[in-house]
Amino acid sequence: MVTTAHDRGITTLTLDSPANRNALSARLVDALRAALDTCARDPAVRAVLLTHTGTTFSAGADLKEPASPYTFVSLMRRIVELPKPVVARVTGHVRAGGLGLLGACDLAFADRTAADFAFTEVRIGVAPAVISLPLLPRLAPRAAARYYLTGERFDAAAAVGAGILTEAADDVDAALAPVLDGLRKASPQGLAESKRLLTADVLRAFDDHAEDLVQRSASLFVSAEAREGIAAFLERRDAAWVR
Repeated sequence: MVTTAHDRGITTLTLDSPANRNALSARLVDALRAALDTCARDPAVRAVLLTHTGTTFSAGADLKEPASPYTFVSLMRRIVELPKPVVARVTGHVRAGGLGLLGACDLAFADRTAADFAFTEVRIGVAPAVISLPLLPRLAPRAAARYYLTGERFDAAAAVGAGILTEAADDVDAALAPVLDGLRKASPQGLAESKRLLTADVLRAFDDHAEDLVQRSASLFVSAEAREGIAAFLERRDAAWVR
């Protein structure tokens, strides 16, 4: 479910679960965590590039085979704490929990025309609870309010303005090339210590709020309103509250 390739200090981890649009199933989350652990131990890895197959980076939580909130929080924290930069490369759709992965990454680049984004939780009766841990320290407050509350889709340019993306480009690989070359030239210690400075506020959010948000997420997903919202989503119909 996660494939690995290595080239001159950069290890590329590719989400490869096309049957469910790279949704965050328990198996996918475990596979990505294991791959990141391998990268952390390997001195040949200077940085990690996180990308995807197909037209969807991640559809968010797998509603049929979900990972536990604790497991997903652990995965996001692993990305944040990894002593090597993690760079996201997006050429498709990103929804809900997939945005949590982007928030945990140090840098995120997306195709200007092919990528789009949405916090769809509000439309199924839940909230973007645990993904707020890496996202809210990075997001512009007005953008967070708009997209959390409406669930509307927005493009890569708006995602840059919101603080989700580093850059939107017509040729995402061309935009990434100088960044990856820069990471190859940086020292391992310099990268690790610079990343510690950059992620301090995000890690404080995990320390202070993770347990509360895990409990909140778990309670929302078993509520009657969420059961209706999830059923409506799976049945491709409007939920009972839609007017």
